[in-house]
Amino acid sequence: MAHKFEIYKDKKGEFRVRFKFNNEVMVSSEGYASKASAQNCIESIKKNSPGAETEDNS
Repeated sequence: MAHKFEIYKDKKGEFRVRFKFNNEVMVSSEGYASKASAQNCIESIKKNSPGAETEDNS
């Protein structure tokens, strides 16, 4: 699979989510105290982002 979500623990012991495409990290989340919260982050992205617009503030 060319793309995937990954849950991992950072150096502080917090759970984080990464979205990878061809093994390159495209997006990384904030830290979460529980793994369930990280899983909720993934589900929220899947559910709410299909029609996301791009806002260019440059």
